[in-house]
This record gives sequence, structure tokens and C-alpha cells, in this order.
Amino acid sequence: FRKGLVERAAGGTFFMDEIGDLSEALQIKLLRLLQENEYYPLGSDFAKPTDARFILATQQDLETLMAQGRFRRDLYYRMRTHYIRVPPLRERKDDLPLLVSFFLQEAARDLNKPIPNYPPELITLLAAYHFPGNIRELRAMVFEAASNHKSRLLSLEVFRRHIDETRGLTASLPLPLETGELTCFSSFLQLPTLKECQQLLIREAMRRSNDNQSVAAHLLGVTPQALNALLKRSS
Repeated sequence: FRKGLVERAAGGTFFMDEIGDLSEALQIKLLRLLQENEYYPLGSDFAKPTDARFILATQQDLETLMAQGRFRRDLYYRMRTHYIRVPPLRERKDDLPLLVSFFLQEAARDLNKPIPNYPPELITLLAAYHFPGNIRELRAMVFEAASNHKSRLLSLEVFRRHIDETRGLTASLPLPLETGELTCFSSFLQLPTLKECQQLLIREAMRRSNDNQSVAAHLLGVTPQALNALLKRSS
């Protein structure tokens, strides 16, 4: 018969990903495995010890799952012996140049293409994006851009299109405009004028883009020429 994964990990390390998606039955089995260092091989009525080291990972908020009754508290605290939080990409934008370069090298190797250079605006554009798909999303964007790459300099078109599509999905969600629902202006004693709102949006877009008008215009959904005209008008 074939050895199971736990048995094959004896004397080594067993990595389990997405443990936040485990069913209640599997959570119970995992708790026994971690607590007693033993398990039941498939089809066996006798427990077997293991000396494997277990590393568990998840992107889920386990505390929220516990509050919803979807994750066992005893298992959660048993796993918290050593805890490492890896911050999402949106919280470590300084890593973008290293990650983009790494993924470009990886893509060039897999696609059998020369490694392309990228314009400095790319990092500015990505730094203003919130990356709901985290590292995998960045890797997918870089690979798609590399596969479509034809000139010496990597085009920003793939990245802009992806960000626009994500923005479109977000914009399709219902806005909180119904009676009784709060908006970002609900705490204001006096509403800003439309002109003031426009100036605030432009100022924030310029801040997020490090004063790059092309990137700021993309964030605001207008052309660079239109943004330039608005900046001149407000100066």
C-alpha cells in the first residue's frame, strides 16, 4: 500500500495550506494530530505516532471564523504556539521593485524570452493599487505583460487594463445611498462643495502617484490632458 502524507513526513516538516477552509471533522482530526502527535492511517483502527514538524498557513481571518462558529477555538490556540504574520502586499509596497524584477526573470525564463526593462511609472502605478489578490495577482499581471511584450520596454497597458477591470468590479457594487446607510461623508457637519471634493480627489491622486500626472489621471479615470487642465484651473 502507499504511505500517506503524514507518514512520509516523519522526521521532516509537513506544510498544510489554507487550514481556514477545513471542515469541522477535519479540524478535529488535525487537533488530535497536533495535540497527541498521532494519527490513524487510512483503513487502520490503530493510532500511529509521528515526529513530523507541522507548519500551518491560511489567508483567512481565523478570529472572525471562530466568532462565526466555523473554526474551533481549541485548535486555534493549539496552533498559536509559534505565530508569524506575513503582511499582504498592500502593506509592503517597498517590495514591489524586487518582486517585479523577480517575476520578470521568472517569466522570461518560462517563456524563453529576454528579460524586459520596465518604465519607472510601473512601480508608481502598482504602488497606488490595493492588490486584493495579493502576490499571486502581481505575478499574474507580470506574466501576462511579459507574454505580450514585443518592444524593448515593458508596456503598462496590461497593468492598466487589469486595474481598470478590478475597479469596474468594485464600482458595480451598490453604493450606500439608501436611507439610514452611512457614507464617507456621514460624520461631516457641513458637506464640502463639488469643487472642494474635486480638489481633494486630485490632491490625493497626486499624493498616491508621487506627483506622476499620468498615473494620477489613471487613478481618477480621466485622461492626462484632462487632469492637466484641472490642475491649471485650480492653481
